[in-house]
Amino acid sequence: MRYYPVFLDIQDKEVVVVGGGEVARQKLGGLVDAGAKVTVISPALIPEVQKLADDGQITHVDREYQDGDMDGYFLAFVATDDGAINKVVAGEARSKHIWINAVDDIPYCDFIMPAIVRQGDLVLAISTSGSSPAMARKVREDVEEFLGEDDSELLSLAAEVRRELNGQSVAIKDCDRCDRNHLDVWNAALDAEVKKLVGNGERGKAKERLLKSLLAPSGNA
Repeated sequence: MRYYPVFLDIQDKEVVVVGGGEVARQKLGGLVDAGAKVTVISPALIPEVQKLADDGQITHVDREYQDGDMDGYFLAFVATDDGAINKVVAGEARSKHIWINAVDDIPYCDFIMPAIVRQGDLVLAISTSGSSPAMARKVREDVEEFLGEDDSELLSLAAEVRRELNGQSVAIKDCDRCDRNHLDVWNAALDAEVKKLVGNGERGKAKERLLKSLLAPSGNA
């Protein structure tokens, strides 16, 4: 595996995108949703990107890229179909130790963007290490069909129970009658019956079963 998977906290971080077309638009939604302070450098914007600028969600620098434009940024994206621009932007970014992603131009990428599946706070990132974006999209579509709102609700319940137990200084212990550790106990507790109860809107019963499974010595309900 060449790439190291990671989720970045870019809340209030300065991010620059060079380019204002469709490729840039595809990146901007996720950056804005993650709370980044985004600057777009481009002499022209497609309507969707222009609307983001008009709404104050991004800052628009209305000109071509210039030397020095990388100063002060945490992340950089170059979203053009011009390999020469990609090379120049990547060169400056790397000289200033700024991570750069040149869309569909792997030699000028310090990181690549995975295909993303979201269900509430449940986020799955899918990558083929840059070898086949089409395959990454195919897998994403398959996963989207598999995951449902029940999975997001199950995550919400698990997070709620975890917060409450932590607040009460209650630790989930390793099973003392088997070889499962506390993570295995959690895994067993989040079973199909809990998911079914959540899906049926019976959150109280689901929570009761989950707690019983977590706190029982064997990890079973």
